[in-house]
Amino acid sequence: MEARDPELKKELDATLQAREDLGAEYDSALVESFLEKVEQRLDSTVDRRVRRQLAEKQMVVARGSAPSSPTVEGFGERFGFGLVSLILAVPLTAIAVVNAGLKGLVVCWIGIVAVNAVHATRGRPRLRRTESDWED
Repeated sequence: MEARDPELKKELDATLQAREDLGAEYDSALVESFLEKVEQRLDSTVDRRVRRQLAEKQMVVARGSAPSSPTVEGFGERFGFGLVSLILAVPLTAIAVVNAGLKGLVVCWIGIVAVNAVHATRGRPRLRRTESDWED
């Protein structure tokens, strides 16, 4: 398996080596440290992509071109958000289970599902009822 991010692979290898050297009592601290590095990497990647998309949109507006199709753009945003939320769900789940057990797991996943549900429904046109809808 080839690593996509050699620097992150080095960090993982160093974390695993430190675990062997220090023992199991430092597991949670080592995992938290590694997860912080992963989160920082994800944040920088997302920031870079957002800046690139904003620059592309500004170029489109500046040129006066028609913007890209909203359905394609909306799919990419939803897919990216879902992917990032699943990636972040793994460490959040681990932290919740370690600190609060089954209750923490349930609360964590309710939050993850709620955030994704709100994001999925955001921007969709809502159906409005008129007075004629209430009549028989």
